Amino acid sequence: MLASLVTMTDFKRYRPEDAGGMDKNAKIYITKHEGMIGSAVMRHLRQSGHTRLLVRADDELDLTDQGAVFRFLAEEKPDYIFLTSAKVGGILANDRYPAEFIYQNIQSQSNVIHAAWQAGVKKMLFFGSSCIYPKECPQPMKEDYLLTGKLEFTSEPYAIAKIAGLKMCQAYNRQYGTNFITAIAADVYGPDDDFDPETGHFLPALMRRIHEAKTGNQDKVIVWGSGAPRRECLHSDDLADAAIFLMNEYKGSEVINIGSGNDFSIRELAYILAEAIGYKGKIVFDKSKPDGAPRKLLDNSKLKELGWSPRIHLEAGIKRTYQWYKKHFLSPEMQGVISR
Repeated sequence: MLASLVTMTDFKRYRPEDAGGMDKNAKIYITKHEGMIGSAVMRHLRQSGHTRLLVRADDELDLTDQGAVFRFLAEEKPDYIFLTSAKVGGILANDRYPAEFIYQNIQSQSNVIHAAWQAGVKKMLFFGSSCIYPKECPQPMKEDYLLTGKLEFTSEPYAIAKIAGLKMCQAYNRQYGTNFITAIAADVYGPDDDFDPETGHFLPALMRRIHEAKTGNQDKVIVWGSGAPRRECLHSDDLADAAIFLMNEYKGSEVINIGSGNDFSIRELAYILAEAIGYKGKIVFDKSKPDGAPRKLLDNSKLKELGWSPRIHLEAGIKRTYQWYKKHFLSPEMQGVISR
């Protein structure tokens, strides 16, 4: 029997026992497990008592290789899949590599979604991004606002790929009765993030640049744009916790927002970073550079209605992330310079 798209009434009627919660002995495949989201999901699964975690490094399994993905899932037959992004980046990376962003994401997610159906996967969570909402979207952004306006230009290739993924999940639910759910996350940061100024998202990239300005005794840091756009930041541990909660508690084709519920201007975020790092120089905003979307604040009321709320406040999350960055990216000698 074909599954139909759920209505808001259906959403409220779902009970945890109907959602197909993960058994502790279930085999769970986490794509991109070495990345920020995948590694966070793995940590939380292990903390929850799950031991049969299935992972493959990029050099072991290329998700854009259809034949390899089909063979892998057919042989392994995982019970559950957490499908994270194949390629992500900030405004600079999106602007420079639009072809890679649309191709790699569409190709890899399409391979996994179709192969998951063929392998009889019980449930899969596909991760979307807040950039899939229209550029001029009413705030906070409700799930119903998807596809109601034009996308922000620089992130359009990536956004279209993610929209294709969530629509593919809905289509397979409708036609084949699969249990593929989609979560749309705010701007995520945390351990195992990409701190490269050329390819990383705003928060980790600027964290590294401010750190290098401090250690290099630079008197200023230049930030792209006016500093006026507002961004909602979500720690990866909160995202992982919410993702596992949804896998255990939710069933349906409606997308679900995962956000912190608060946003800050780019200017505010830059000064919060500078304070956490201990940088005393100037923050200069280059208004000749693009701003991106003016605001991206998710409405997470549906997720709260199900019973989940974020726990990590921004200032604490940034301090934790910076401590992780110092521990994993810097030599002991350089850490001593920072601590003084």
